[in-house]
Amino acid sequence: MKNPIPIDRTAILKIYKPIDAQTHKGIQGHALLIGGSYGKIGAMVLSSKACLKTGCGLVTVFMPRCGYEILQTANPEVMVLTDVQEKYISKIEFDFVPKAIGIGPGLGQELETQNAFHEFLTNDKTTLVIDADALNILSQNKQWISLLPHKTILTPHPKELERLIGKWNSDAEKFEKTIAFSKLHQLIIVMKGAPTFIIDGEIVYENTTGNAALATAGTGDVLTGMITSLLAQSYEPIDAAILGVYLHGLTVDIALPETGYQSFVASDVIANIGKAYLSLEK
Repeated sequence: MKNPIPIDRTAILKIYKPIDAQTHKGIQGHALLIGGSYGKIGAMVLSSKACLKTGCGLVTVFMPRCGYEILQTANPEVMVLTDVQEKYISKIEFDFVPKAIGIGPGLGQELETQNAFHEFLTNDKTTLVIDADALNILSQNKQWISLLPHKTILTPHPKELERLIGKWNSDAEKFEKTIAFSKLHQLIIVMKGAPTFIIDGEIVYENTTGNAALATAGTGDVLTGMITSLLAQSYEPIDAAILGVYLHGLTVDIALPETGYQSFVASDVIANIGKAYLSLEK
């Protein structure tokens, strides 16, 4: 692996697009987030809130029926479409054209959900972010990877990455395998960790924000919402991944003096996205 390109403030200011004073919600993009299952609706609450807070104009969530009241109550700004099934997703249907789709948080791996995911991949070619259980379903059905649109963004943590590319014996081998996987399928891989790396074919980027406080439940769901939001706002996939990861880490750097490591939770990422943006404007 060549030396990774650091994702720092200088790099970010080259891709960051300040809001146009004349903008309206229709121009700011419409994102669709697909996921949730009984007991894991919170993942979609976090993901959709993060999507809105990152600047997306409209956010719709597709989820099982059991999540309807929870999401409408938790995030009144988000629109909700529901599956016919109560506890899991069995068929993915929506009646609009989203600018970007994020799929996977809290999804579960029911057989009907897997079939719905396959049908979705076969028929939909919208720019995608794939996370969590959607990654695990792909790992079990590797032939489906060829259905992904080029420059789809995958956001695996180390275990999810291992299921996708196989075990590795060293960091060097991990990067070698991830780069080969990215090149073969023309996908962008966000290798979550400390630090987080982003791999786009031969090019490797290393994030410079974030700290150990991010190692808590739900922060990955938040990142999915943030990157999907940026895609919906017409950022190129690689720029959406880079900016999303940078802002995500920056929120915890900003919050840490007040929260400390132990009490930082995923909702604190969302609460500090505004401050992270403001720090770019200075």
